[in-house]
Amino acid sequence: MQAYQQQFIQFALDCGVLKFGEFQLKSGRVSPYFFNTGLFNTGAQLDKLGSFYAQALAASRLQVDVLYGPAYKGIPLVSAASIAYSRLEKDIPFAFNRKESKDHGEGGVIVGFPLQGKVLILDDVITAGTSVRESVKIIKDAGAEPVGVLIALDRQEKGQNVLSAVQEVEQSYQIPVIPIISLAEIIEFLKINQDTSAEKLRIIEQYRQEYGI
Repeated sequence: MQAYQQQFIQFALDCGVLKFGEFQLKSGRVSPYFFNTGLFNTGAQLDKLGSFYAQALAASRLQVDVLYGPAYKGIPLVSAASIAYSRLEKDIPFAFNRKESKDHGEGGVIVGFPLQGKVLILDDVITAGTSVRESVKIIKDAGAEPVGVLIALDRQEKGQNVLSAVQEVEQSYQIPVIPIISLAEIIEFLKINQDTSAEKLRIIEQYRQEYGI
């Protein structure tokens, strides 16, 4: 686990974004943890969140020309990450889409830098992969190349089949999905945290054994 990953988990805990307990998921499963990026909702938190996206991108060594955030959650993510990456490495332009095409003014669906070259999609998590599918189409329709997806968390959890949603995206589009953290890092963090109860860790590892990839 990289230092920035450990810091991100602590940050998510401090902000109430990562919680432990019993949580009913849309799939019907009862998860021992829950992760909600919507709770990063202040300027300072968004600033810090952007820095973690930037560090994950730098660590990936992926060559990127444009950062793209799908509406709506991806808009603040791509904005914050672009600012942070300009401080960390270099200035990379960003863009995001409108939900509905605009037929006046500058028009079109895309706001920001034109989609061209190698485009990286930024999102919070991948569940059904719908957002990625729509993003890949928008990028390809613009004549650009989607080269990866950068997300906050990979639950490393089976979907309807033996693959996880992240694995299905990687297989379908032949692009890497880069998470800031995965369930593996959360478990590693808990193991080295003196305050973690053995029971909490046992429940999470049991859940991973049953539903993990």
